[in-house]
Amino acid sequence: MSPERVDRIATGVILGLAGLVGLVILSLLIYILAVGLPNISWHFLTANAESFAAGGGIRDQLFNSLYLVVLTLIVSVPLALCAAIYLSEYAPENRWTQMLRLAIEVLSSLPSVVVGLFGYLVFVLQFGFDFSLLAGALALTILNLPILTRSCEDALQQVPYLQRQAGLGLGMSKWRVTTKIVLPAALPGIITGAILSAGRIFGEAAALIYTAGQSSPAINYADWNPFKPTSFLNPMRPAETLAVHIWKVNSEGLVLDARAVSNGSAAVLIITILLFNLVARYVGHRIKQRLAK
Repeated sequence: MSPERVDRIATGVILGLAGLVGLVILSLLIYILAVGLPNISWHFLTANAESFAAGGGIRDQLFNSLYLVVLTLIVSVPLALCAAIYLSEYAPENRWTQMLRLAIEVLSSLPSVVVGLFGYLVFVLQFGFDFSLLAGALALTILNLPILTRSCEDALQQVPYLQRQAGLGLGMSKWRVTTKIVLPAALPGIITGAILSAGRIFGEAAALIYTAGQSSPAINYADWNPFKPTSFLNPMRPAETLAVHIWKVNSEGLVLDARAVSNGSAAVLIITILLFNLVARYVGHRIKQRLAK
């Protein structure tokens, strides 16, 4: 068999398998949206969830998920960026750096249930945070930190080395070159990675069952004092997120319209994650255009 024929056969097999995977994913998305969109309404998005009666909404769960994303990014982005700057710009290629990269790879493959149990033992019990948004954010930081560090490091390494040499040749210090030349050039990739990681945080459930909790107390959206127990900004209150709500509704099924609530919540979850991905691409593209001017 000629090499050209082998190449055509291999290309056809790869394209066929890729098309099959894409078809399966697209079919799953279409199915979730088809069964979920009819259950979404303004009342569904703005009403309180019901524990036993039908007709409940997902207002608190949706807000808790978005608030948890913000808290997690506030903690994880600075840590990941500092780690990425060290690995990309300062770390020598030795055994310590190799062990550090290996640890990042191992952490990125940890199951979310294991991270949730660790968060329960450390943040909920040992630190005394109880079931709270803060405990959930810290657990998700552990889950999100390796992937976010790798994406930030990749963005930094994509900056041409000649730009670093040019800055050093002008007499700039290493830190000044990193902050004034490398970081602005890598900003589109860093922001894109942060927004994409927000989508993963938004859809996480297993780690939050043991840290953020499975119920939400009464929230006062008019109370802007984050130190009050009923304030919607209080990070120490327990909070049921949208993904946890889907799991809880399907596992308990106490409400009469449990299937409709689950389908509608799943559709909202998918749409929000898709929006995160689209926003990440748009923001990264716009920043690249502005930096190119």
